Amino acid sequence: MASKKELYKRKKVKMRIRKKISGTPTRPRLTVFRSNKEIYAQLIDDVAGKTLFAASSLEKESAAEKLTKIETAKKIGQLIAERALAGGINEVVFDRNGYLYHGRVKAVAEGAREKGLKF
Repeated sequence: MASKKELYKRKKVKMRIRKKISGTPTRPRLTVFRSNKEIYAQLIDDVAGKTLFAASSLEKESAAEKLTKIETAKKIGQLIAERALAGGINEVVFDRNGYLYHGRVKAVAEGAREKGLKF
């Protein structure tokens, strides 16, 4: 588990990011959360305060396969993009949620871009 100091640092970065970006109904915010084992992605409309679509590595279709963490993250990015495009959303704002744009966070973004999501 991360130390209190690390969590505090990430929270400060997260708040600095969230001051600048916000999701709308036409261009929602794609936010990523990663734990040590799993990865989650959500499309959020901040105006209404609602989650429009979500995908995670805990879902049956992604949990059944034996993939590395980065491959799983890329698959989650593709899955959230498919759901967004099916729902009529093709542009989003990317929220890295205080994490560095590296590794699994970057893989989610690349997977979503591959499937046609623009940001």
